[in-house]
Amino acid sequence: MNEKTLILMDIENSVYMEGEKLVIIDRRKLPREIAPLYCGGFKDVAKAIEDMAVQGAGDIAVTAGFGLYLAARELEKKGEGRNEKALEAAADRLRATRPTGFLLPLLMRNALKRVGKESGVASEVILKYLRQVIHSAREISEATGRHAERVLDSGDTILTHCFPGPALLFMLKYAKENGKNIKVVCTETRPYLQGSRLTAWSVSQLGLDATIITDNMAAHFMSLGEIDKVFTAADRIAMDGTVANKIGTLQLAICAGHFHVPFYVLGYGGHDRNTPKGTDIPIEERNPEEVLYFQGVPVSARDVKARYPAFDLTPPDLITGIVTQSGIHLST
Repeated sequence: MNEKTLILMDIENSVYMEGEKLVIIDRRKLPREIAPLYCGGFKDVAKAIEDMAVQGAGDIAVTAGFGLYLAARELEKKGEGRNEKALEAAADRLRATRPTGFLLPLLMRNALKRVGKESGVASEVILKYLRQVIHSAREISEATGRHAERVLDSGDTILTHCFPGPALLFMLKYAKENGKNIKVVCTETRPYLQGSRLTAWSVSQLGLDATIITDNMAAHFMSLGEIDKVFTAADRIAMDGTVANKIGTLQLAICAGHFHVPFYVLGYGGHDRNTPKGTDIPIEERNPEEVLYFQGVPVSARDVKARYPAFDLTPPDLITGIVTQSGIHLST
């Protein structure tokens, strides 16, 4: 494992403070370039999240937390360090960046609670909380990866979608250490190609066999018996077991069910207690131009329209098991 792999296994290597600015390693430019994006205030951070400079529910939440820290610092410089109304407004702006995931609003809520309860400078309270979150996130990722590794058999070829986060990399790392020979097939994941740019690249940096397929090839390879298991992540898991994840997850689950391929979700911290049902999860609709253009090049005629729901909902009956920090929870 080298430094490049650690960029996506440890958020501290890709989102961190440098002086009075937040540095985000721009994931839109990986793996061609490790390019820092500097954010001087919470509005810059909000735009960076919306523009997909940082991706993955956990990393997005931590990045937003640093945005709240910068908002507190800005208020303190104005002599308004305990202006809770202004801090709440900044949190609202950050919450609005990606509405589907539950970790971001949870982190905002908990950070503001701590500011309200604890004495001292607000920014320092937030920064202390963020350090605890980052430490806990790594432990959760490692534990999730260890539990997930148990379902892998040597010789497996697994299919991934989008970037399932550091738990996937820990899972593969532990499998390799245990002598298991694992191959990984990654959907490219249009329109931002996270599967190609982030997942396949990271898997290759671990020294494992990585193959990219287009998003519409998965059923074909399942039909040939070339996929043994599917692993995705989850941006939110409702209490009824419904999983919200990157658009395309539902169709993979349907195909996996048809071809009797086990379908696992890396659920990290588990279900969102504040979301009873899948229908309670808001689905983010992004700018259609992100579909109409590919890396700045138009892909159709000017009068053609597009839709881009960034997530879809997978019901529990299509899921073999949800893997969290506490273990593997099999679907009933």
